[in-house]
Amino acid sequence: MYQEIVPKMYLIKTGKPSCQSYLILGDKMNVLIDPGINQNFEILKKDLKEVGTDINSLNMVINTHEHVDHFGANIYLHDKVPIITHRYAATKIVSADDEVLLCRAHGHDPHGYHVHVWLENMNVIDLGNWFLKIFHTPGHTSGSLCIYEPRKKILISGDTVFARGTISDISSSGSYGEYINSLARLNTMKINLLLPGHGKISSNVGEDIEKAIEKAGRKHEKFLNQEKMSKNYK
Repeated sequence: MYQEIVPKMYLIKTGKPSCQSYLILGDKMNVLIDPGINQNFEILKKDLKEVGTDINSLNMVINTHEHVDHFGANIYLHDKVPIITHRYAATKIVSADDEVLLCRAHGHDPHGYHVHVWLENMNVIDLGNWFLKIFHTPGHTSGSLCIYEPRKKILISGDTVFARGTISDISSSGSYGEYINSLARLNTMKINLLLPGHGKISSNVGEDIEKAIEKAGRKHEKFLNQEKMSKNYK
């Protein structure tokens, strides 16, 4: 299932347990963001065909972080299309660090993945009519990133923040401290449209991020209290 969000940009839903994918058809390059999980790849190909493109027309694939529901379909793409992600995510993907990747939890082998370009915070990808700024937003995972289009004021957030201020859990490579800091940075930006890795698109972005910061702060405080109690019982 797909939906044109703005001209030449599509939301693609291949179904659970996969994330949502985003396709941008730029003047200079075509980009697929988060191709989703392995077993839904045939659905992804069908949706791309219905949009009017295909795998061979893609110029790059961007992964927002190192969880298999977002990058798993790379296994069918990395011989055809350059795969790019933040360097912390890339390290775990290419080293088959399943403690973070969660491949085996979904019945998949974590080995055999390749990342062609390892991104840093504030890298830029110019598609001509789209100007994508990469923001490293650790917290959910150490390699999480968000993609911001400053002219269109659109944020593709992966699993960093969702509509209604919903936040992710903290994976083994993440931390609440980094999460709160990442959300605070996003809160300084002018964002009109939030495109998350799961769930509904939001146009109440400022309110959503404020709620997310509050929730992350409460969860962090609860975590610290549990840690303190645990130490007192030892």
